[in-house]
Amino acid sequence: MARISPTAEGFRTAFRRPLFTFAEITWRWVVGATTSALLLFGFFEFLNTLPVNNTELLFLKSRQPFLISQAIAHILHAGLYRGFLSLLLAIVLLCLLWMIAAALGRMTVARAVLDHVRGQIAQKATANGIAYEEAAGVPDRSPSLALLRLNFLRVSVLLAALIALRGASILAGFASSNTDPRPGLVFLIFCPIAIAIGLAAFGLNWLLSLASVFAVRDGSDAIDAIIAAVGLCRERAGAVSAVSFWTGLAHLVAFVVATTVVAMPLSLAPVLAWRLVLLAVILLTLVYLAIADWIYTARLAGYAFIMEMPGSFWVPPPPRPVPPQSAPAVSRTIDKDELILSDLPNLVPEP
Repeated sequence: MARISPTAEGFRTAFRRPLFTFAEITWRWVVGATTSALLLFGFFEFLNTLPVNNTELLFLKSRQPFLISQAIAHILHAGLYRGFLSLLLAIVLLCLLWMIAAALGRMTVARAVLDHVRGQIAQKATANGIAYEEAAGVPDRSPSLALLRLNFLRVSVLLAALIALRGASILAGFASSNTDPRPGLVFLIFCPIAIAIGLAAFGLNWLLSLASVFAVRDGSDAIDAIIAAVGLCRERAGAVSAVSFWTGLAHLVAFVVATTVVAMPLSLAPVLAWRLVLLAVILLTLVYLAIADWIYTARLAGYAFIMEMPGSFWVPPPPRPVPPQSAPAVSRTIDKDELILSDLPNLVPEP
């Protein structure tokens, strides 16, 4: 039986089923467009509420950097508290929107991917003569509540990481003082702590993301889904690491290429119109985001193959039997012309 590579099958699924990627793009881009529009219009509305008197207007028209900065600081000081509260409320509402949209999107995409993966595994099992019982497509229990809880935990991890980074900056600041400033030492203390916080937050977010697939497949609650995800990482550590590594490498390559390509229109900004440069940057960014979503779909399909493949698929094929080597044929004839075999004496000439 030929071995099945979950990584290759994941990329093949994303390539042959573009609707999976389109569904992933739909809910992600809806949330992104809503967030961008809300922040953009909210920013302009906040600017319209700021009072500007004649003195501040005169400073703004003076074309002197110091006077302009003083006028802007005085204008923002009046509405800074109100703007902070508005931004905080907007962030809470956007997080709630993301939690609901991510739950619906993950439930839809994961179910479609799991159904496709089960069909592919059933075909491969039939071709190799392996008994495989395809699981039910939709569990009895709806995973909506479990997905909402998992998404809430992901938001909590992000918030905890931001608070931890703030605490790390405060802790590193104790190494320097006004009388004895040591910015280099502060940087050396802050960087390792920040890297550890980032890796811990990334690992927890990845685990919760993987647990959401188990919640969709089994209809289990958030805790059981997390336990199942940890069990999969322990039992199939090599396969999970391979899928994560190759999809992560593909994402990194796409990011490097996109950054290089976006730098081209930015370098032509002094020559081209700024609207054309901005349009090119936006289009290239959208292309990169679409490729990133396609890679994420491939990773999701790879994890689904790892989860759904039976144990017989993981057993290495037995080695091919080596045909026995035949011994060299023994000659059964006697050369009668050989002198040593003669029964007559004195045939060998004496020296």
